[in-house]
Amino acid sequence: MSTENGTEHGVGGGAGSGSAGGGAKLGPEPVQGPRGLPFLGSLPQFGKDPLTFFERLRSHGDVVRWKFGRNRCLFVSDPSCIGELLAETERTYDQPRLGIAFRTVMGEGVVVARGHDWRRKRSLVQPSVRPKQVKSYAATMAACAVEVADAWQDGRRVDIKREMSALTQNIAVRTIFGVDTPADAASMGRAMDVAQQEIGKEFSGLGAVLPDWVPTPGRARIKKAAAVIDAEVGRVVARHRDGGEDRPDLLSRLLTAVDEKGERLSDQEIRDETVTLYIGGHETTSSTLVWAWYLLSRTPEARAALTAELDAVLGDREPGFDDYARLPYTQAVVKETLRLYPTIWLVTGVAKEGATLGGRPVPEGTRVWSSQWATQRDARWFPEPEEFRPERWDAENGDTIAEYAWFPFGGGPRGCLGTRFAMVEAVLILAVLARRFDLEIEPGEILPVPSLTLQPDRDVMATVRARATV
Repeated sequence: MSTENGTEHGVGGGAGSGSAGGGAKLGPEPVQGPRGLPFLGSLPQFGKDPLTFFERLRSHGDVVRWKFGRNRCLFVSDPSCIGELLAETERTYDQPRLGIAFRTVMGEGVVVARGHDWRRKRSLVQPSVRPKQVKSYAATMAACAVEVADAWQDGRRVDIKREMSALTQNIAVRTIFGVDTPADAASMGRAMDVAQQEIGKEFSGLGAVLPDWVPTPGRARIKKAAAVIDAEVGRVVARHRDGGEDRPDLLSRLLTAVDEKGERLSDQEIRDETVTLYIGGHETTSSTLVWAWYLLSRTPEARAALTAELDAVLGDREPGFDDYARLPYTQAVVKETLRLYPTIWLVTGVAKEGATLGGRPVPEGTRVWSSQWATQRDARWFPEPEEFRPERWDAENGDTIAEYAWFPFGGGPRGCLGTRFAMVEAVLILAVLARRFDLEIEPGEILPVPSLTLQPDRDVMATVRARATV
C-alpha cells in the first residue's frame, strides 16, 4: 500500500535546482525528446518497454518534451520539479483520466477522484490507516507471517511470488474485511491477478488511445474480473451490516465514517475504497517482498547484516509493532528494494491554467510524467545506482539523498494514504521469515514487468533453508 512523503522516511536535503516564486533560480529548461510518429507519437516505443523508454527520456535532460499519442507531454526527472508536480496536484495539476480497464476495477475511489470529491473521500478514508490503527493491525500481520513460517520446512522448494502473494492476501482479507475464510482471498486474488495484467496491457498498448466504447478481449476479461470483485466485496459488506457488532477492521471503519455534513459513503463508494485499500495492502507489498528476497539472495553481505540485526533485536521471539522502530536495517532493506524496484513506477498529472515547473510555465493540458524507476536509478542522486546497498539509508553514515529523488509512495497532498501500513507490513513479514530461514533463489536474472505494479517476469523459485541458530 502506497502516506508519508519522502522526508518522513529519512530522505533529506534539497534537490539542487530551484522552483517557482520569490525570484528563486529557475529549474531545468525543457528540451526536445523523441518526436515519434504521426498520431501515435512515442506510444509504440513506450508500449514495448516503458522502463527503458523512461531511462532514454532521462538521458535527454531533466525536463523533456515528447508525445503520447496526440497528447503533449513533459517527462520530468529532476527531483525539485518532481516535488513541485506532486505538491501542486489538485491546485495546478489534475489527476489524468485513466484507461477504462483501470476505472472498471478502481471505480471513482480516492486514488482517481478530483477536487472536492477527492478531499471528501480522503477525509473519510484517512482515519482508517493512521498510525494508531496500523499499530492495531500489526499483530495480524505478524501472525499471518508466522503461519507461513510454521508451514515452511528445511529443503522445501517454494514459489516466492506465490507465497508472498498468498500471505499478503491473507493479511488484506483479515485487516480490511475482518474475515478469515480462504475462499475470500482466493477468489479476490484470482480476479485481481487478471485485473492487474489487463490494466498493464491496456496502459502500454493501443488500448491507451482507443475510445472507451471499443470492445476488446482484454476489456471483456476486465469486466468479468470486476464482476467477481464486486460480488465478493458486496457479500462481505452485507455481512458486516447484518452483523451489527463493533469490528476493528478497515471496512467497518469505512462503513461508520461520516463527512462534514454527517453523510456516509455510498455502497458504490464503499466498494471503490475497499478495492483501493485491498490493492494497496496486497499487490504492492507482495511485489516488494519478492524483490527483497531476490536482492538479498544476490547480496550476501546485505543478508548477513539483516541476520545480525534480527538476531540482536529479536533473538528467539517473533516481532511486534514496537520492534518496527528497532529494526532500522530491515527498514533500509525495504527502502532500498523500493528504490530499485518501485512497485508504483510512474506518476502523472495534467497541467491546469497557471501550472509551472521550476518557475517555467507549462501549457494547459500538457500531461506531465515522472518515473520512480528512472529517477531512483540516476547516479546523480544515488552513487552506484544499480547496486543494492541498504546502508545508504543509514541515518548517520548513509548517503545524502535529495528530497523527491526517492518517491515510491508519491508525495504531496495526494501521497499514498497507506504508506505506514505498507512499510510496517513489509518489515514485520521480512523479520518473521528471515529470522528463521534463508532462501536460495534459483540463479538467473529476473526482469521487471510494468503493469499495475512492477512484477517479476516469471515465477521466483527458491529452496527454503532453516537457519541453524534459530
